[in-house]
Amino acid sequence: MESKVTELSDIASQKLSEVSLSLLLPLYIRAMETPHPQAILRDQQAVELIQKLKIDASSFNQARVSEEVRVSILLRNRQFDLITSAYLADHPEAVVVHLGCGLDSRFERVDNGQVEWYDLDLPEVINLRCELIGGESERYHLLAYSALDETWMEAVSIHLLRPYLFLAEGLFMFFEEQQVIRFVQTLRDRFPSSELVFDAFSPFYSWGNNRRVARTHIGAEVYWALKHGKELEKLVEGVQLIDEWFPFLCPEPRLQHIRWVRYIPLLSKTTGIFHYRLV
Repeated sequence: MESKVTELSDIASQKLSEVSLSLLLPLYIRAMETPHPQAILRDQQAVELIQKLKIDASSFNQARVSEEVRVSILLRNRQFDLITSAYLADHPEAVVVHLGCGLDSRFERVDNGQVEWYDLDLPEVINLRCELIGGESERYHLLAYSALDETWMEAVSIHLLRPYLFLAEGLFMFFEEQQVIRFVQTLRDRFPSSELVFDAFSPFYSWGNNRRVARTHIGAEVYWALKHGKELEKLVEGVQLIDEWFPFLCPEPRLQHIRWVRYIPLLSKTTGIFHYRLV
């Protein structure tokens, strides 16, 4: 079934698969947030890309994304930036691999002048990225692979004497559980002492998402969910939970109207960010 998300951009729909088109909504959300007086996150590159892609408000409104969902997406984006910046403060010459980078400009937002950065996504996404944004530079590299294709690990293994941080935003929920397990095991074996940060939906939210997708044909079905961060420690040996973070538990004024959600774990932890050390 064709997703209505494809209506967001004629340009992108000619170049991207249905799964890859999921990157357009967060891009639009970041662009619309940038001029806000109290913006949660500013991304001027997103503004420029939206203009190039000719995505307008009427197209975005077709996706029917609520204010609280928009805010939670922005909070997650910002939290990934904060975690990355904190890691680079402790490890200035680290290697950061952004898995499923989409059209995000995280490198530009957190670059400390020393980090070696790799943006990875499917070939169709990287091709569009090159067309719209540009190619590589001295410390910035592009990898046109599926995250599950271990070939890309060879390219980043040339820095094994440096610390590694792997970021996977909006990615693992589209994998099967065994794919997640194998992927994390492989990272652990090939990049010992590295750190991994990803976001995940709760089982309850995944169930609700898939019912909504089946009913509206908007969005994409998800396959893997995580109820508690400690669950991954049980699934994969040598994985240590450092921290977990949930947007609906944040004291964000724009979520004040649903503050009651924080008292209901089933709702307050529908989506979270999980930070691990691979030993």
